[in-house]
Amino acid sequence: MKIRAFNLLLIAALFALASCSKETSSVTGWEYNNPDNGGFQYYGDYYEQETGPGLVLIEGGTYIMGRTDQDVMHEWDNFPRQVTVSSFYMDETEVTNTAYREFLYWLNRVFVSYPDVHKNALPDTLVWRRPLAYNEPYVEYYFRHPAYQSYPVVGVNWLQASDFCEWRTDRVNEKILIDYGVLLQDPNQQDEANFNTEAYLAGQYEGAVDEPLPDLDPNKDTRKVRMEDGIFLPKYRLPTEAEWEYAALALIGETTGERVYERRIYPWGGDRLRKEDRSEQGEMRANAVRGAGDMMGVAGDLNDRADITHNVYSYWPNDFGLYNMAGNVNEWVLDVYRPMNFVDFNEFRPFRGNVFKTQVRDAEGKIARKDSLGRIQYRPVTDEEAYGRRNYRQADNINYMDGDLASSIYYNEEDAARGEGSQRMYYTGKDLQDPNAASLINDHTRVYKGGGWRDRIYWLSPGTRRYLQEDDARDDLGFRCAMTRLGEPAAY
Repeated sequence: MKIRAFNLLLIAALFALASCSKETSSVTGWEYNNPDNGGFQYYGDYYEQETGPGLVLIEGGTYIMGRTDQDVMHEWDNFPRQVTVSSFYMDETEVTNTAYREFLYWLNRVFVSYPDVHKNALPDTLVWRRPLAYNEPYVEYYFRHPAYQSYPVVGVNWLQASDFCEWRTDRVNEKILIDYGVLLQDPNQQDEANFNTEAYLAGQYEGAVDEPLPDLDPNKDTRKVRMEDGIFLPKYRLPTEAEWEYAALALIGETTGERVYERRIYPWGGDRLRKEDRSEQGEMRANAVRGAGDMMGVAGDLNDRADITHNVYSYWPNDFGLYNMAGNVNEWVLDVYRPMNFVDFNEFRPFRGNVFKTQVRDAEGKIARKDSLGRIQYRPVTDEEAYGRRNYRQADNINYMDGDLASSIYYNEEDAARGEGSQRMYYTGKDLQDPNAASLINDHTRVYKGGGWRDRIYWLSPGTRRYLQEDDARDDLGFRCAMTRLGEPAAY
């Protein structure tokens, strides 16, 4: 059977190994890839994960996470601490208006029976309004007009940015299967019939198959792609705070061997915002506010050439090849905010925000039917399922190490009964018994970083951190996606 691999050779090599290789198991002595032995497939040497569209490989390592300059805001929430992040991939630029409009177009075209899906994904264009400023043109034109098509999308909250990442994962993996000749392109998908990576792997996608893969199982002729094939890319997601900060600092440009010879304050060397090279001397390195009322310089020499945001490829990339990791727009990261995260963090792949989940199963133990939007259903693990584990004890670990909930004066029995597990030490109000009492810090408060076009230079340091409710948005806040790197941390 002929498999059309186009310019991608991995699939051809994979099936050649699966059908022809006669390697033998080192633990049982049985021959791999032999239908007479049951057809267990061994894929030979798997060399390297493919780089997804728009991504740059960030080789991981250890670094000092936290403030790199004086804490002028006296927040005391970014103490320096040495941590290690694994290698990962990150978007070269911030997500643009065009990319987000593509997302909205797809939602509107596919979810015909569920118009609220498209409506809920719309950016809040009213974030541009100010009581004493004339910003109505941005309300009307910034997101839609082609003059801003390559500018970063803003007015997108954390939840919407996360949904974009999920959508991007499925569209990229669908395109991979189409390019490999496994699926037919189908622009008429609607509602739950849309391609979803997890639904496909669970055998719950009924899309048009072009040429299914050969199966070495003697009882089967063909099969679908499996995760073991190494064809699918991992999920696109928001970067963790540690990943984002590591990628922004790009200390790979400040190392000799394993020695970091200069700790950076910004995503570039030195302590100045202007370029020092003779050919570009004096040019601004980032889009930010230089002083009171100075957003872009003087007519005839608009130094940073941006009154608001700017094209995502503006200015100079850092040593990882990432653009605008300081200035232009702030960026959402995956973490839930806590002032003491830097004290509580694990030293390896630090992150706060875990809610451990498992797939919903039916009475027979099979994966439950996908939901009305075509997605596999998940639920938090129960206390019974976590019982006896040494590495975690409960599903929701957002407020882990916040304190003893039951002993807190903010303890709310109604919250406990609902299983929310909210730590009341981060809630305030006019009265301790006020059921509507809330503070700026809770289990739905997310971190954002990087500084934006409205910010002073202080916020351009990657170690600075701020927070916002996950369903809120700003006119100087966007995002970029990341992806986990599997296997070898360094590229071949």
